[in-house]
Amino acid sequence: MAVYSMTGYASGQGELIDGEIESVLGLEIRAVNSRFLDLTFKLSDSLKGLEPHFRQALTEQLSRGKVEVRAFLRTSKVASQSAVDVSALQHLLGQQELIQAWMPQARPLSVAEVIALQGGGRSAESEDSALEWGDAVAAQLQQCIAELKEARQTEGGRLKAVLEECIGALRVAISKATPLVPALVEQQKAKFMERWHEVLQVPVEGGAIDQHMLEQRAIAEVTAYAIRLDVAEELARLNAHLDEVQSLLDKGGVIGKRLDFLMQELHREANTLGSKSASLELSRISMDMKVLIEQMREQVQNIE
Repeated sequence: MAVYSMTGYASGQGELIDGEIESVLGLEIRAVNSRFLDLTFKLSDSLKGLEPHFRQALTEQLSRGKVEVRAFLRTSKVASQSAVDVSALQHLLGQQELIQAWMPQARPLSVAEVIALQGGGRSAESEDSALEWGDAVAAQLQQCIAELKEARQTEGGRLKAVLEECIGALRVAISKATPLVPALVEQQKAKFMERWHEVLQVPVEGGAIDQHMLEQRAIAEVTAYAIRLDVAEELARLNAHLDEVQSLLDKGGVIGKRLDFLMQELHREANTLGSKSASLELSRISMDMKVLIEQMREQVQNIE
């Protein structure tokens, strides 16, 4: 399954013809990142009755993101090629004569006004005609949703590539840090023992010092200190978390929240690595790791 971004855009128009009424349906969907699925609708009056259908269609196919849907319906009368309706003309003429009998100052109807009045019976219906074209509106909406998902998939592929590049860089950093750990521990042990022997050479008032007991105590202290310095556990956990991130990217689907949690775990381990560091080189590696993890976290915020 692909990795999807929460950012995307899609739009489309479709013509709907019903008898003498022609309509243009326009749809536009914009999506940005959000913790949850947040739907906003800006529909023309003739389409507001279809908002529940729009909401259901989007909820079924999208999991996260702030999504705004704009839709309009422009309706016009198709030019009729049929003959003039004589009975309708007679009816209009009768109405005109009746009105002029009561209002002699009223002017006769023009040809354009007669044509408009002949088609006027359908104009009121056109206000609610979108409800009759529910299937056509749904088909147009499904097409827009498909285009939106395609755009989000394309962007998701780009985000996946960036994350995999960061994973590779983090693994390189871990491989540089791993051989430093044993050498660092031994170095600290040697330094501690050197200081301890310097202390033993200083005369102590009040009697001799049991050197064997002191040496055993020194070994215990330096071992405890070495354990605090040993960051092998942190490096192992970093590798394990990176394996999980890669597994989720390969799996795809709705993985954004899980990835966000793993970013927190990666940052915690890198932070611990830096706090336990006793060498400048290991501190630099920890800093580089935190920069890479922050870059990953920014990209993960856009993944569905």
